[in-house]
Amino acid sequence: MELNIVFTKTFSLYDEPFTTAEMIERYSGVKRRSINKLITTNKRDLEEFGVLRFQIAKPTKGSKGGRPKKIYQLNEEQATLLITYLDNTPQVRAFKKELVRQFYAMKTELLQHQLVRTSGKAGRREMTDAIKESSVLSDKWYVHSNFTKLLYKTALGFDVSKLREARGVNKKATPLDFLNKAELDALNKRQNQITTLIDLGMDYQAIKDVLSNQGVSIKQR
Repeated sequence: MELNIVFTKTFSLYDEPFTTAEMIERYSGVKRRSINKLITTNKRDLEEFGVLRFQIAKPTKGSKGGRPKKIYQLNEEQATLLITYLDNTPQVRAFKKELVRQFYAMKTELLQHQLVRTSGKAGRREMTDAIKESSVLSDKWYVHSNFTKLLYKTALGFDVSKLREARGVNKKATPLDFLNKAELDALNKRQNQITTLIDLGMDYQAIKDVLSNQGVSIKQR
């Protein structure tokens, strides 16, 4: 099974991984009508493991007819409980194993993200300290703001505001909360480079000239 069946809305540390009734239908071989009926029939049981969430999916543009569809989003416990209600066919068993594997993989990735983010905070403090201690840089607040913009732009190709737009998150959201591990790694690497260049006595413009605009690609959601 190559396609992802477990998701998270962003890579925020507080996001809860989930799968959908649509994914269960696609890979278990059970019709969505039957799955939705199981969900509504066992709604109270499922709600013991969290809010039973859903999204309304509109018909695709250009399609003829059709109505908006309610797509249930199930957390790990809800999905695990629901699939116990399905007939234990070979396809369902294969799906169950893949679901367990992908929930575990997603939790592992979020844990790695948390560890990288924590190290990123440490790196960011070092860059801030380097700015404060620099005898070359003046107007520390303005310089810090410019270095922040430079950091994101050169590491990820987006400034912070464009990054939020690309991810579809709130304007006040902290960028470090919704970057994936590869993006955090790129950001931390760039922070270390900027800190080193500041410590070498270079000013903002010189550092900007040194840094390339290459970085990891931001994933649109």
